[in-house]
Amino acid sequence: MHSHILPPEMPNWTEKFGYGDFIWLKQQKPGLADMMKGHNYFRTIEENCWDEQVRIKEYEEYNTQVQVVCTVPVMFSYWAKGKDTLELSRFLNDHIADLQARYPKNYIGLGTIPMQDSELAIQELHRLKKELNISGIQIGSNVNDKNLSEPEFYPIFEACQELGMAVMIHPWEMMGFHSMEKYWLPWLVGMPAETSRAMASLIFGGVMERLSDLRVLLSHAGGSFIPTIGRIEHGFNCRPDLVAIDNKRNPREYLGKFWTDCITHDIDLLKYILKVQGSEKVCLGTDYPFPLGDLEIGKFIEDSDLPQKDIENMFCNSILTWLDMDKERFL
Repeated sequence: MHSHILPPEMPNWTEKFGYGDFIWLKQQKPGLADMMKGHNYFRTIEENCWDEQVRIKEYEEYNTQVQVVCTVPVMFSYWAKGKDTLELSRFLNDHIADLQARYPKNYIGLGTIPMQDSELAIQELHRLKKELNISGIQIGSNVNDKNLSEPEFYPIFEACQELGMAVMIHPWEMMGFHSMEKYWLPWLVGMPAETSRAMASLIFGGVMERLSDLRVLLSHAGGSFIPTIGRIEHGFNCRPDLVAIDNKRNPREYLGKFWTDCITHDIDLLKYILKVQGSEKVCLGTDYPFPLGDLEIGKFIEDSDLPQKDIENMFCNSILTWLDMDKERFL
């Protein structure tokens, strides 16, 4: 339920909109493309980032039929004008909806929305659900360095609950990025912290309490939120004057009320997450096709001594529950 895809071709958005460092693709030799950030080189990606047939074949090697796909977080473009991010979002969402329609047994799509403009975001949410048949969205862990608990975002989450849209939170624009670029620390340290920031904000800000039917999933096994829940709870208890100002409920009580993926790269940590979350709330994710992901899909889980029931929940049942889908759709 956590893999990324891009359209094989897209406009040079920087030229189209006349400003900014938008991401676009510059095709080079077969099987490779350069992601450009404005006029500058960003990174090179391989064809499994856009070729649906290649992806299906690579997934088959690990006995996996269905992929939940969403855009690459760098495409969020929350920093841009709302109307331009909406146009970009619609382009990406149309591509994913077309993929889902053409390969209904292999692909499930998550959309993207212009979080910086709640009115436009909700407009696109309705289009995703009612016109494109997409069941959820992927959003960033912050929006222009604003926490997800800010009042301006509440109507978006409220609309997601009303529409029955699943929400996957993915870290991006990591805090402290420019002070720790060496050693790839934004990805190794910043990403887990960003995910914890997002969930702590949703809990302490009362969003999870007020919207109890909102189906939220934290990528990367919840980042550092679950491993540091003891510290978070202790802070809540010892300084309620600083922490419990908008929600009086203990943060530990929310364990098992949201979903995570299983990307821990560590079976012992996964066992702890299963203990506190329950396997019904832990889903198979990979971050495919990027190198920091679990690219041997589920192998470390299959090679473990975990009960078969927990494995079946992670590999299938919990994902279907999060998305509110029936298994029969894929048989």
